[in-house]
Amino acid sequence: MALLAGRTALVTGGSRGLGRALVAALAQEGARVAFSYARDEAGAQATVGGTPGARPFRVSVLDVPGTDTMIETIEREWGGVDILVNNAGVSQNLPIALMEEDDWDHVMDVNVKGTFLTSRAVLRGMIRRKRGVVLNIGSLVSARMMEAPVHYCASKAAIKGMSEALAKEVARYGIRVLCLAPGLLEDGVGRNLPEHRLADYLKHCSLGRLGKLDEVARLAAFLVSDANGYMTGETVVIDGGV
Repeated sequence: MALLAGRTALVTGGSRGLGRALVAALAQEGARVAFSYARDEAGAQATVGGTPGARPFRVSVLDVPGTDTMIETIEREWGGVDILVNNAGVSQNLPIALMEEDDWDHVMDVNVKGTFLTSRAVLRGMIRRKRGVVLNIGSLVSARMMEAPVHYCASKAAIKGMSEALAKEVARYGIRVLCLAPGLLEDGVGRNLPEHRLADYLKHCSLGRLGKLDEVARLAAFLVSDANGYMTGETVVIDGGV
């Protein structure tokens, strides 16, 4: 039997990269999947093309009324959200000396505040139903000392801390919260790194390669399934052995 048969999942930032792979992996395991995206209409349609039946919502994670409307629609038509994957995120390859206050605010807002706002909206229904799983997509930079933009590192460290605190808070309602921290992947943040940074990462990676999107997505599908029902509050690292 599929791991997620009969479940409904919502993935934020599902129009490209890891988000698209997450939508596909959750659907392959039997879940009905909705996803949000901010602007990339063509990317959203490509996600739907790769995962027929996936439902797109053009909603920024910082749009509170839009997020509330999306959740209300899913609850009315599909009966609620059983699985939330907070994947939407941004980064900028900037040293702190060149970083403007707006740069810091943008990364922290999307990565941290967006996770908070979406989680808050979804958790109201999960608490009423006394079940659910929240999976926050973090990063290896929250678990290792690495050369990476400080605002991105700070945002992902905040995601790790938020996951731990939230897991403790909502466990009484039968809700699990986890954080998945990938290393560099073939698509995503790694695409924007200079060659010397990629070479340094691969030198320290035991498996000697970048991760694949579907490898992370398949792990995510397991983490949010009942087969992993005794894990909460943990950050799971998938990095090829850095």
